Amino acid sequence: MNELFLGLLTFFTSTIAGVVGIGGGMMLIAILPAFLPLNALIPVHGLTQMSSNFSRAVFGYKDVQYETIPKFLIGSIFGIALFASILSMISLEYVPLFIGFYILLSLWSAKFNDKIKKYENYYLVGFLQTGLSIVVGATGPLTMTLLLKDYKDKDKVVATGAALMSITHILKVFVFMYFGFVFFDYIGIIVAMIIGAVAGSYTGTKLRDKIDGKKFLMLLKVLLSALAIKVIIGVFL
Repeated sequence: MNELFLGLLTFFTSTIAGVVGIGGGMMLIAILPAFLPLNALIPVHGLTQMSSNFSRAVFGYKDVQYETIPKFLIGSIFGIALFASILSMISLEYVPLFIGFYILLSLWSAKFNDKIKKYENYYLVGFLQTGLSIVVGATGPLTMTLLLKDYKDKDKVVATGAALMSITHILKVFVFMYFGFVFFDYIGIIVAMIIGAVAGSYTGTKLRDKIDGKKFLMLLKVLLSALAIKVIIGVFL
């Protein structure tokens, strides 16, 4: 029954991510602790999100802006290598706070955007998103915030975001394998969740076509803002 429920749950969250581009993974990780031990939580969630994002990118491959991928990948490799090597030596307690404020200012403050523009790029976002992803839950909005500035077409934003987040989750899965996590111990749950993730990506991609572009972009900004506020509040709870 756990496998069936988690498969359906992943289908639902992946459908949401397929429509809006973000939010499904955060919903999923909020519910998973009721079904998985803490040591398996982030690895299983990472593998599932890899499937969700990769399948979403495949279904929308015509809209992926491929010029962003090499820059993001280079940053990601450096980020995951650095943070994996110094993980036990640093405190990342307040990192979500800075991520949350960055997202809010980036979405709503023209003055902040003018000042940050010369520093903001896919190398840096890849470095931070992928490096921090092994310990901080809310790094996905970093990429979506930058894409939202660079591309106004909803399909380009969602498909490219999925491709870049796939890189983050693939590298994260390799890190957990390197540190000895045995994914096969949870193979039944993983298979059910991957099936749900791929089916949800397909459904979400089809539903996205029915949303007006301007309404979609405003919805995404509001959702990103809500997630940022949630991250900030979570630091103090």
